[in-house]
Amino acid sequence: MIKKSMLSIFFALIAANNLYSNPDLSVPTVVLTDVTFSISASGYDRERACDYRIELEESLIEPSLCSSGGDIEFEFLRFSKATSESVRLLLDGSVVSDAAINVLPGWVSLLPPLVSILMALVFRSVVPALFLGIWIGSYAIMGFKADSILESLLNITSIYVKDALANPDHAAIIIFSLMIGGLVGIISKNGGMQGIVNNLSRFVSSSNRAQLATSSLGVAIFFDDYANTLVVGNTMRKVTDSLNISRAKLAFLVDATAAPIACVALITTWVGYQVGMIDISVSQISEIDQSAYSLYLNSILYSFYPIFMLLFVFLVAGTGKDFGTMYQYEVAARSGNDLSLEQKSKGYTNDDETKQLEAKDPSKARAFNAFIPILMFILSTIAGLYSTGEGDNLQDIIGSADAYTALLWGSLIGVLTGFTLTLLQRILSLEETVQAWYEGVKFMIFAIIVLILAWSLAQTTEILQTANYLVSILGEFLPVPLIPTVIFLLSAATAFATGSSWGTMGIFYPIVIPLAWQIMFLNGVADMEHIHIIYSSVACVICGAVWGDHCSPISDTTIMSSMASGCNHIDHVSTQLPYALSVGTIALLLGTVPTGYGISPLIMIPVGLFTVFILLSVFGKRVE
Repeated sequence: MIKKSMLSIFFALIAANNLYSNPDLSVPTVVLTDVTFSISASGYDRERACDYRIELEESLIEPSLCSSGGDIEFEFLRFSKATSESVRLLLDGSVVSDAAINVLPGWVSLLPPLVSILMALVFRSVVPALFLGIWIGSYAIMGFKADSILESLLNITSIYVKDALANPDHAAIIIFSLMIGGLVGIISKNGGMQGIVNNLSRFVSSSNRAQLATSSLGVAIFFDDYANTLVVGNTMRKVTDSLNISRAKLAFLVDATAAPIACVALITTWVGYQVGMIDISVSQISEIDQSAYSLYLNSILYSFYPIFMLLFVFLVAGTGKDFGTMYQYEVAARSGNDLSLEQKSKGYTNDDETKQLEAKDPSKARAFNAFIPILMFILSTIAGLYSTGEGDNLQDIIGSADAYTALLWGSLIGVLTGFTLTLLQRILSLEETVQAWYEGVKFMIFAIIVLILAWSLAQTTEILQTANYLVSILGEFLPVPLIPTVIFLLSAATAFATGSSWGTMGIFYPIVIPLAWQIMFLNGVADMEHIHIIYSSVACVICGAVWGDHCSPISDTTIMSSMASGCNHIDHVSTQLPYALSVGTIALLLGTVPTGYGISPLIMIPVGLFTVFILLSVFGKRVE
């Protein structure tokens, strides 16, 4: 009898303990006013799961999901004012669990990207702008407490930068970018790049052919815009000078092919960066099951500005027609008075850039020393994509492939091929080849720094729910078809202000895809039938960035194009601006806007290209 009583008391205690056990609440790190959020509870009394309530601003909220056997879910919660109070979980009117929650005004979530953009405009430098944006984000996440200023600063490296580097995919992108930079260094120093230039130069006998050769070389060196700019500008300058082509025209041909071809070619130094940025966004959307690389591939058809600009370059080069200030400079240059020629008395020098990419022995400048490593890199990457992917067709295989692994394999094989060719021909010693690789790597360091800071900034914007807040502001007013157009214009404005397309991608990519998807969700079109909005949004970030870069006097590639071509920088900007604005307007009005309303890019690309042709035919004048 005593044993039975003791057992009854024991089981009663267990039941009571289960009844009044403290469930664990899972709450967001930061909540924004007037932006919905969710709270989940675990470790609760399963027999009374639906009896729990959340107390929120003196209101009791019933669970939206409580019968699945999993966590209790309280969805579509909302705070109307900022507070630092705790959220309480109640059962039968008694508090069984609580959790501190940091509720901030919604506009605070915009501070990190806005500060980055504004500071980039003020300082004209992307790195300090991104750093300051991360600090503001870190401080906001900690609730703007006065005693957290120093800790929020230290968290930049101890939390956000460290987490960015600890991500395996991020590490793969960094390694890939450094390896490609090293490959560029090797094939420049062993004379491979110079060999390609020499082969092209043999066919040049007129100004039109010289311009076509310059444009073709710009497309041939598709894998890196910096290498493209420095190599083409420095090596073709003597050819164009001999045919009285203005330095302004050379700078335009160099600048207008470098970034556009680098952002639409399938395998370039931009690919890893773009895929990494896209992955930041798409990882926040569980409904999209496509890989970041698949999204990138599908976005190429919506990259109207790079495609139209490349055609425009070849039309200008082939027809010999120009308009605007470029026409005036070309006419003057043909008479032997190049107004855009940069004078040494003004302090112009590009000796350092030239030496870093000069062949050690010009007599051994052989094109195959660049062509074979690049070809091996491309073929190895394609093979890697095929071997790591699955599916019934090529698109499915490439889309499901491990792009990071394939790019790492391809870059390694390309570098090893470059090493082997260089050493077998005794063009460089082993130490010199390693040093050439290292010189190429150094060209990528700045891009890597920007990339790491962009990843870190993305963490803060994700925690602060920047995209959700933008949706709450724009969701009811921004028509879904115009999402890509707005992204294009915002991206262009930022690139113009900062002078960095990579910095612009780092600021925008983490927020635009979630923003676009949630606006689509609010309008009931968040499905695969309207996935073209996502493709176009992805493309418009880079298209707007490149367009803004081409118009910006503080753009790194614009400045490098002027330097490598020996052109007065202001003359380069003033002659290129009418071309960039004209082609950009066509790309926007006859590409981005119509495809946003569902018209196929396969229809609008020919229409846009024909319009570019008409533009030059009507307004262009033949120089010779």
